[in-house]
Amino acid sequence: MTIDEIAKLDEKYYCPVFGKRLPVEFVRGEDVYLFDSAGKRYVDFLSGIATNCLGYSDKGFKQALCNTVNSLMHASNYFYSEVQAKLAEKLCTATGYDNIFLANSGAEAVEGALKLARRYHFAKGRPRTEIITMHGSFHGRTLAALAATGQAKFHEAFRPLIEKFTYVPVNDIAALTAAVSDSTAAVLVEPILGEGGIIPVTPEYYKAIRRLCDRHGALMIADEIQTGMGRTGTLLASPALGAMPDIVVLAKSLGNGFPVGAFLARGAAAQAFAPGDHGSTFGGNRMACTAAYYVVCKLTETDILSHVAETGAYFLGRLTALKADCPAIADVRGRGLMLGAELVPSVSAMEIKKELLGAGFVTATAGQNVLRFLPPYVIQKQHIDALIDALKKLLK
Repeated sequence: MTIDEIAKLDEKYYCPVFGKRLPVEFVRGEDVYLFDSAGKRYVDFLSGIATNCLGYSDKGFKQALCNTVNSLMHASNYFYSEVQAKLAEKLCTATGYDNIFLANSGAEAVEGALKLARRYHFAKGRPRTEIITMHGSFHGRTLAALAATGQAKFHEAFRPLIEKFTYVPVNDIAALTAAVSDSTAAVLVEPILGEGGIIPVTPEYYKAIRRLCDRHGALMIADEIQTGMGRTGTLLASPALGAMPDIVVLAKSLGNGFPVGAFLARGAAAQAFAPGDHGSTFGGNRMACTAAYYVVCKLTETDILSHVAETGAYFLGRLTALKADCPAIADVRGRGLMLGAELVPSVSAMEIKKELLGAGFVTATAGQNVLRFLPPYVIQKQHIDALIDALKKLLK
């Protein structure tokens, strides 16, 4: 089928939530490259929106999934699963958390984490429902995750929202201090606001969240859907910011493109759910666990995270140098392989993204006019250099 034929079917039969898509169909991946239906090759600086972390040529990953397809893809959570148990042990041991619940997506995992926070306070005999999140945050499109998202543009069509969500400016410790009280159930924070425009939370702010939660008996929840599983150069982003949350939410890179989400909990929060309080038909299925177990082993048993940190620092340096020579770039920020370049208002990030696609580079946008870069962890310096050269031509 041609792109026009696919587009007609899409417009007629698919729910129109994605609007008019970019006129490309990717049909194959290899290493850090995507190939469209016409055979054109692209360097992938998006990795399926921070999901395809190992790129497209990891033979071990593919073989592990094929083995599971050929044996048994899914059985009910009524029964034990060796790969699920091994994944739980591996991830909890690697991160220092006590237990895990496996879901099917990031939004679903956020919902579960918020539910766990309510159950935690209920079990203590003092129910709390107030959740504090950040202006500019994004936590998903299901109802509670949507209410947690600190961006009004996502809210208007779905009011009344679930109540008791309060939004504060990110990195404003005074505003945070004024908001957190003995009525607060939890503070939910992204270590780097992704959809909000690649806005890093400062270590001082992160530690202030931990301190205030401890003071008021609230839980600290980290939404590491984008930052977690190595994206910033460490397995989780939280330790580098100097605080350990009570609950951490994961997805995206956890499955290397296979749908899976999770939340990890520690201490009393890990024991708050009782049998029947939560569950999932497909969460923790054998295919998802096989994918996630392979990813966790790869990240913890090889030097790939060192490569992410080194390559990310190189990428940030190249973008920073480009900013010095290019008035169209207002700011450069991020960590590891989660980076953003904010453009001046007179230059459209959306249009630059389209031009980059035409030049053979897959990127994205976020926040207020920010080009977003989320490449696979196997990206190399020569790919970064090629992108920088393309940006130079487009922005000068």
